[in-house]
Amino acid sequence: MSGFDTTWLDLREPADHAARDAALLTAAREFLQAGGPSPLAVDLGSGTGSTLRAFGSDDRVRWRLVDHDPRLLEAAVSRLDGFPHVERMEADLAHLDPAVLADARLVTASALFDLASEALVERIADLLSEHRIGLYAALNYDGATRWEPSHDGDREMLAAFNAHQTTDKGLGRALGPEAADALRHAFERRGYEVRVAQSPWRLGPDQRALETALRDGFVAAVRETGRVDGAAIEVWQRDRTDHPAACHVGHWDVLALPRG
Repeated sequence: MSGFDTTWLDLREPADHAARDAALLTAAREFLQAGGPSPLAVDLGSGTGSTLRAFGSDDRVRWRLVDHDPRLLEAAVSRLDGFPHVERMEADLAHLDPAVLADARLVTASALFDLASEALVERIADLLSEHRIGLYAALNYDGATRWEPSHDGDREMLAAFNAHQTTDKGLGRALGPEAADALRHAFERRGYEVRVAQSPWRLGPDQRALETALRDGFVAAVRETGRVDGAAIEVWQRDRTDHPAACHVGHWDVLALPRG
């Protein structure tokens, strides 16, 4: 799976927390807390623990952070003061061992499933439905990125970027903008009650560092596709740099809970 550094994860966390749908987050938290005296949440692709911080500290809840990158798991330690029951587990999500999910009441993931394949979604849905485990999957990219005011090159750049989003990121051919639909269909077929809600980033002048990092990554991805002429990319990047704009990035949150 493609790696992320702590700088990017720290930059995006405030925007992620502001974007999460409050009703779905509350429902996920309540489902977890209803799982007995010491319920376990397993956070897949946990990074430095942003999902835990979104849920908030609860002395009764246990968390298992699962990531392929030991550096991110180590970095989580200093960022999780106030969370007394956290274990870390290094694991390859592309070959997910069912033991990773052992005893879970709820599986969580943030900004993960748009990087994953349909086969991985189906495997996780099988594993969770076998044991009636809930899923809270937040911040799945939906293909809608726009800057305001608009630019003549936006449409071509976005088409190339979205094509890049479906390339293999280490978890098979990525779902990209189709991730939320794939999750919804997979869990509905297994009898789950599924709720979805939009969770867009709305980046303004106070989030210029994040917008700049996002734009740089956007350009790098477009270059890799070879779909846009290099000179056109340079013009777009220069104009966007010289005239910073507000940016909207569409996401969907998905909550899938076993019925009854």
